[in-house]
Amino acid sequence: MKLTFFYRYLSSKLLPVWTILLIDVVIIALSGLLSYALRYDFRSIFLQSSTISETVVWEVLVNLLFFRVFRTYSNVLRFSSFVDIMRIFVSLTVSYLLLIVVSVLFGNYLGIRIAPVSVLLMSYVISFALMSCSRVVVKTLFEALNFDGSHSVNVFIYGAREAGVNIAKSLRVNLRNRYRLRGFIADEAELQGKVMMGVKVYPNDELLFDVLAERNVHTVIVSPAKMEKLKNTADRFLEHNIKLLMAPPLSEWKGRMLEHNQLKEVQIEDLLERDPIVINMEKVASHLEGARVMITGAAGSIGSEIMRQVASFNPYKLILIDQAETPLHDVRLELQDKWCNLDAVTIVADISNATRMENIFAAYRPQYIFHAAAYKHVPMMEDNVSEAIQTNVYGTRVLADLAVKYGAEKFVMISTDKAVNPTNVMGCSKRICEIYVQSLAKKMQREGKEGTQFITTRFGNVLGSNGSVIPRFRDQIQRGGPVTVTHPDIIRYFMTIPEACRLVLEAGSMGKGGEIFIFDMGKPVKILDLAKRMISLSGRTDVKIEFTGLRHGEKLYEELLNQKELTKPTYHEKIMIATVREYDYDEVKLRIQKLIDVSYGYDPMSIVAMMKDIVPEFISKNSCFEVLDEQREKEGKNSDATASVAPEAASQS
Repeated sequence: MKLTFFYRYLSSKLLPVWTILLIDVVIIALSGLLSYALRYDFRSIFLQSSTISETVVWEVLVNLLFFRVFRTYSNVLRFSSFVDIMRIFVSLTVSYLLLIVVSVLFGNYLGIRIAPVSVLLMSYVISFALMSCSRVVVKTLFEALNFDGSHSVNVFIYGAREAGVNIAKSLRVNLRNRYRLRGFIADEAELQGKVMMGVKVYPNDELLFDVLAERNVHTVIVSPAKMEKLKNTADRFLEHNIKLLMAPPLSEWKGRMLEHNQLKEVQIEDLLERDPIVINMEKVASHLEGARVMITGAAGSIGSEIMRQVASFNPYKLILIDQAETPLHDVRLELQDKWCNLDAVTIVADISNATRMENIFAAYRPQYIFHAAAYKHVPMMEDNVSEAIQTNVYGTRVLADLAVKYGAEKFVMISTDKAVNPTNVMGCSKRICEIYVQSLAKKMQREGKEGTQFITTRFGNVLGSNGSVIPRFRDQIQRGGPVTVTHPDIIRYFMTIPEACRLVLEAGSMGKGGEIFIFDMGKPVKILDLAKRMISLSGRTDVKIEFTGLRHGEKLYEELLNQKELTKPTYHEKIMIATVREYDYDEVKLRIQKLIDVSYGYDPMSIVAMMKDIVPEFISKNSCFEVLDEQREKEGKNSDATASVAPEAASQS
């Protein structure tokens, strides 16, 4: 019962402003009386009651004035900080300095009886001590009454400078029932061994993990300033089953305190070693600002991110096209929430529907086109060859021809590294798209026509895209496994969706027409290592890895360039131009039309045979279409044998 009052006011409710002000006034009055007693003796309080009363009244009135000016009573006592103590210090200093000046210079002249300077100075010191202590006591009581350590997790904070200290303060005040601070980790030698906020700062070395085990710490919160450093040291933490939580930058904190829901588990995307990509924002803006921009595949991973980045450049109009209704609806809602003033239309349409696309082009006349619509999943397209041709190839041809017809300025096509030495239907279909777009661009240049500039961009896998390996692994881990990897040696290049799209915008702005731009994808990642790190990050030890074998059309590694191709640098170190074999447009157009016609016969073998004829380097892997390569190789040997026998037969005759 004795703690009922304190629990009521110090656990859930906030003290009213008038209550804080009343406490401070009482402290000022008591300080005045106590300073007299200490300066003289306790009898003086009764012998000089009139002088003391007048002094206390003046102290209260003057301090009330400056309490109002500096708002010393407006803070929440349980969250008091050094800033609040400084505000009290400044207010009291100004108040008592004014009282001393009045006492020395004007006291006799104005007939004001105020205590001597020595008494005022003592009152000043006592007031400051008591007001500061009152804040500390309330804060301590609040923390004691609200602390329930039964479910708290012992943590270390990686980073002992400003960001780390702010995280620690939040743990002490806002998150003390969830996390208990047991130490800091610092890379800086000058901080190691020191004590901060009552806990020790440890070096980031091998002995650290003995300390973590000794203190029963299995979680480390990483300050924003240490995320780059963590990329190189994360494996050490993961090997010792240490869970890593990431705090957001200070600018994203809600108010002055970190909230629990702002602490996120470190994801595999955060640990991939990639240099930040910077683009020429002014040049990109000069192309997109005030322009009518069309994005196909706008509901997909790449298309929707291109939409977000283009929206930031204030286009005149956005024309967003996709045949997936629900994802496109989500994009529409996002536009309403974030860019409500942007003129944007969301259109459900199939890019292979030539009549529908003609109507859209005629209505909106786009100036800038980002073509991201395509079927992309390799095994699916091995089983649905006709759709790969009708959507990827025919849809691209429809858009490219309409871009020329309606005078679009630029047409940027999103391609893939799987178009290089393709081993599957999807990759070959994208290579055929590249051939058509580039041959059309070269034809226009040869004829001296000033029209649409066709640009192709090639890059590898993007992190977190729909259906990609990382979301799949994450889902498998959450379900307890197994995590399925096709082959222990398979590798892939990875890039985040935002950086891939930034490079697409940059390449689009620098392209003059006919180029195939390739991006520096960084170091290849072994998928098996990726799976192991993701399992470690999850903190689970019961998830197994299974090898399922390469899928249809899949190869161990991807290439961004054909071996016969060369690259030329651009002004951006992450973007190169591929010099590829050029095709005659008229011949390409004729052969692609035949391929499209054959696709409506829905005979996969006939369609793939014609694809291999257009793209001779297309060699199927792990696919039923390998028989076509065997036939082609056998026919080649027979023709060579016929050619070698014929001269001999002629000589015998």
